[in-house]
Amino acid sequence: MTGTADSPDSPPEHSLDTDESIDESTDEAAEAADKSKRRRGALREGVILVVIAVGLYYLMLTFIARPYLIPSESMEPTLHGCTGCVGDRIMVDKLTYRFSEPKPGDVVVFKGPPNWNIGYKSIRSDNPTVRWVQNALSFIGFVPPDENDLVKRVIAVGGQTVECRQSTGLIVDGKPLNEPYLDLQTMSVPDPDKYRCLGFEFGPVKVPNGRVWVMGDNRTHSADSRVHCADSAADFQSGVRCTGDPNAGTVPLDNVIGKARFIAWPPSRWGGVGSVDPQTK
Repeated sequence: MTGTADSPDSPPEHSLDTDESIDESTDEAAEAADKSKRRRGALREGVILVVIAVGLYYLMLTFIARPYLIPSESMEPTLHGCTGCVGDRIMVDKLTYRFSEPKPGDVVVFKGPPNWNIGYKSIRSDNPTVRWVQNALSFIGFVPPDENDLVKRVIAVGGQTVECRQSTGLIVDGKPLNEPYLDLQTMSVPDPDKYRCLGFEFGPVKVPNGRVWVMGDNRTHSADSRVHCADSAADFQSGVRCTGDPNAGTVPLDNVIGKARFIAWPPSRWGGVGSVDPQTK
């Protein structure tokens, strides 16, 4: 006898539809799980890439190169800077001096020795939270370090003797210097032949080994080695300074951070930072 729709031996009419629904639900769940897994994987990869990028950037800032902002006019016209203006942002090579020492004519960035820090004010906020953020950003180079970092040009190195007299001008080991990077117009010197020191007379100072004597290109507006060396009352009365302790006016090589290589910002100032040896005619 042929079975009918009401026959107990016949499969339920809705069984095929139910199986298809179960399969579709399973596929949707698997697809959703797969999407979630891909999202988590992409997020994890993104975090890893960010950590690697920050790590590489930190290593570069620590061992290879670092940007610095020029805050004052002491290196005009080589480097532009002044209070409240857009100063040059330079890239400093931190690698070269790991294998060699600064040479006369190099423009260097260095940490001011203790006696150079008089009057230095911290650039950090008094607010503990803001200060913590500043220190954290400084760690990866987005905020300047809280230290008296300065930029000057090396004039004499360890073992050399530097001095200046109005009769001779600036000399090292008894020989006059050739300084094409100076701009007398920038310094507003009324009579260069009369004021050949572009400031007060000083020296002679014999630079100790392991140290350098540095000066700003804008001689009339630069608190450099001349200003920080020790003097006696007799020196001031005679008008000749820097005949005392040479360590006070010189910079230890350990304090030298690196060599200024090029101006990275603003675009109108793009270019290399010249390293002209003033002791070479």
